[in-house]
Amino acid sequence: MTPLLSLSRLIDKITTGIGKLTMWLILATTLISAGNAIVRKIFNVSSNGLLEIQWYLFAAVFLMGAGYGFLKNSHVRIDFISSRLSARTRNWIDVIGIVGVLFPFCILSIVLSWPLFTNALATGEMSQNAGGLIRWPAYSLIPLGFSLLAMQGVSELIKRLAFLFGGGVDVLSHEESESDEAKHLKELEALAARKLAGEH
Repeated sequence: MTPLLSLSRLIDKITTGIGKLTMWLILATTLISAGNAIVRKIFNVSSNGLLEIQWYLFAAVFLMGAGYGFLKNSHVRIDFISSRLSARTRNWIDVIGIVGVLFPFCILSIVLSWPLFTNALATGEMSQNAGGLIRWPAYSLIPLGFSLLAMQGVSELIKRLAFLFGGGVDVLSHEESESDEAKHLKELEALAARKLAGEH
């Protein structure tokens, strides 16, 4: 199990790097959107290219950031049901979901979107809007995003199986799945409570 957990840590590291990049893409999208709106209002000038790059970046955030969301356990769960289940049951549900739903969905999305990307690349397909952008970079985000999500799925599957069979950490436990910011906030709250208690 140790080599597999090493692979999982490597995938997590790659996913974290990509996730942090997508955060910067959000800033870039916001700045381009604001700049485009200001130029349009002040100078009455607009660019389809700038509008489309916003859509490209927005798509990149969601498609490339999906694996990071999975890593951080921030995807939607039915908490009031999940919290009533045992740790082993929650992990088994995830194993079944990853193998039976996530992997087939990712593979299907990659298979269906790959010809769309290669055809646009080969033909140099352009946007139909005047001054619009070339299309293949946007199409490439679909197979790329689902490949990254599937890759993170491999990491998460390893972690679930390590917990179930190898005594690994339960990454689905509330404490383990909390973000660093949430943990830091709890530490600050505990520190403030201790200070208040010391004053009385």
